[in-house]
Amino acid sequence: MRRESHVRFCEGGGVRFPSATRLVRSIKEECLARVIPLGERHLRRTVAEFVAHYHGERNHQGIGNELIHPLGRADGQGRIRRRQRIGGLLNYYYRAA
Repeated sequence: MRRESHVRFCEGGGVRFPSATRLVRSIKEECLARVIPLGERHLRRTVAEFVAHYHGERNHQGIGNELIHPLGRADGQGRIRRRQRIGGLLNYYYRAA
């Protein structure tokens, strides 16, 4: 098992930007661990797709496990649609309006 070192940014000993630290950790663990970038352009596009998914298409525990801006209908009517990102690595399901 590998050990990760934690960099302390502020005098109090804590991490200065915990939400940014969490985002970077998610990019590394949930995205880049499953993709082999074929160049800088591919890496940038992959990370941009992941960040779009992270901010708009995944549940956020801090707001009651809800989406920030839900897509589709809230009444449970309509066809179920799927949006794929990163070649199907990430999927987002929603009801069509």
